Amino acid sequence: MKMYGNWRSAAAFRVRIALNLKGIPYEEIFIDLDAGDQHRPEFRAINPQGAVPALFDGDGPPLTQSLAILDYLEETRGGPALLPAEPRARARARSLAQVVACDTHPLYVPRVRTYLMEAYDLPRERMMGFVRHAFETGLRTLETRLAGEDGTGRFCQGDAVSHADLCLVSLWVGTGIFGVETAPYPTVRRIAEDCLALDAVARAHPLRQPGAPA
Repeated sequence: MKMYGNWRSAAAFRVRIALNLKGIPYEEIFIDLDAGDQHRPEFRAINPQGAVPALFDGDGPPLTQSLAILDYLEETRGGPALLPAEPRARARARSLAQVVACDTHPLYVPRVRTYLMEAYDLPRERMMGFVRHAFETGLRTLETRLAGEDGTGRFCQGDAVSHADLCLVSLWVGTGIFGVETAPYPTVRRIAEDCLALDAVARAHPLRQPGAPA
């Protein structure tokens, strides 16, 4: 497999973890988002949205959107199951994943931050306040659910890693990048730290990827 990604992309981080957990060899091609590589015609031909990740599996067209890629890997590859078999537990894992990937992460991606600053002359510090608000809203939702619902175990859904954990840890790592206060979210912290202790997650960590700052 070949994946176009970026070291700091939370979505690419999620996919790298799944590939590592399932033992799937892959090559990642670095797209420099700061330099605007995502807007180049050759990359727009791969993903018209200009976003990473984009995953090639064989000769078919690229797969985009991290949750769709995670589902594809779950449905076509062996290795550890990353979704529960029981329907209600599977739905809960997906719901928790979507809190991050659908309702939180999209609010602070570079294209949204850049648009708000340029279109509304938003100073950087006010923009960062918006970003931290997005993080806090997502983290508060996760903490409330994970601390209060019966399905939580060592990980988000029981004692096995699922898509929910891949999304949770991708959000958690971003708290350090954006200076988000994490003390109010002890359950999220516990699960994130258990995830980060796994070799497959550690190897996928943004700061261990090409292009990351030293």
